[in-house]
Amino acid sequence: MTDSLTPGSLAPDFTLPADGGRSIALKDFTGKKLVLYFYPKDDTSGCTQEAKDFNALKADFEKAGAEILGVSPDSTKSHDKFKAKYELDFALASDESKAMLEAYGVWAEKSMYGRKYMGVERTTFLIDSAGKIAKVWNKVKVPGHAAEVLEAAKAL
Repeated sequence: MTDSLTPGSLAPDFTLPADGGRSIALKDFTGKKLVLYFYPKDDTSGCTQEAKDFNALKADFEKAGAEILGVSPDSTKSHDKFKAKYELDFALASDESKAMLEAYGVWAEKSMYGRKYMGVERTTFLIDSAGKIAKVWNKVKVPGHAAEVLEAAKAL
């Protein structure tokens, strides 16, 4: 795991497979703000609500000059189903190797009912148009999160 990324840090580069059989990279967002959110698993209650909340505000994010990218260790096939089921209108990238998750410091030891395991810590990064991290939300609680990120994107 890398040192924690903080505002002002250069966002770690990435190129990942994404929904729809395409590839997506950090450089694709050069000159734009990027809401990069990491979530544990497609089609689970919290992850579904978070995706729906970001999707509902997509037009507002676009007005603020920001694009949205969700990343999880699920397969692109899983992402395609998830996007179709909830009519999500933003990209979902797949990091099955966990390399990007580790680069961003979100692949972490978690604990549930006393059992320890490795998983994605729900985290959002707001990356500015120059590729630097502007804001980080760790251990995200879903209710109200997308709206909070939108306000930060508007202020950036």
